[in-house]
Amino acid sequence: MTDSELIGIAAKFAGEFRTSEDCVAGGIAAALVTATGRVYTGICIDTACSLGFCAEHAAVAEMLKSRESEIHTIVAVDCDGKILAPCGRCRELLWQVNPRNAETRVIVGSGLAATLAELLPRRLRAD
Repeated sequence: MTDSELIGIAAKFAGEFRTSEDCVAGGIAAALVTATGRVYTGICIDTACSLGFCAEHAAVAEMLKSRESEIHTIVAVDCDGKILAPCGRCRELLWQVNPRNAETRVIVGSGLAATLAELLPRRLRAD
């Protein structure tokens, strides 16, 4: 799968909608492709009480339901199609789900990608 195709998949799901006075969903969408070639997607949930979660977390949860954990490539986009780098919490989750994800390609801009290891240069495991 090309980066453009994966970005397009994520972009299909980006579109903010309000589910209640206290909850907005879909402002950011993520898509990932696993080492086996399967694609998983997710959207963010923003709540007034801060108990929401990032689109990358939702995509990882979908992947884990299928008993997969190794991510080849991941991307997140906003409602305008702008590519966004994962936040620190998302970076840490991606690595902790499977240490081999240190080599995950993270699309961080148009034509730009970095490995997760490059985005977490001093990752430490709490033993």
